[in-house]
Amino acid sequence: MDKTKKERLAAAGWRAGDAGEFLDLSTEEAAFVELKLALADYLREVRSRNGWTQAQVARRLGSSQSRVAKMEAADASVSIDLLVKALLGLGASRTEVGNVIAKPA
Repeated sequence: MDKTKKERLAAAGWRAGDAGEFLDLSTEEAAFVELKLALADYLREVRSRNGWTQAQVARRLGSSQSRVAKMEAADASVSIDLLVKALLGLGASRTEVGNVIAKPA
């Protein structure tokens, strides 16, 4: 959020913060959420970079298009291990996945 908008909202009585503060997450919980979001974003990036639809990715993974959509949205029903397995199944290397995990939030 840009500084001007943040100041305007503060003047109107709003308080700005991140999801961790809003949900009262511990540092570890917030890091876990950020990790899951980063993996989901990378899955979407891999799909887009290859010009694949969600349905094409689903066929490659032996899954459904709706499940791929949930993976890309980091839905609560999607585990981190499923995201990692999907990325590896689409050809991402362990190094690439590790870089996503190691990237600061």
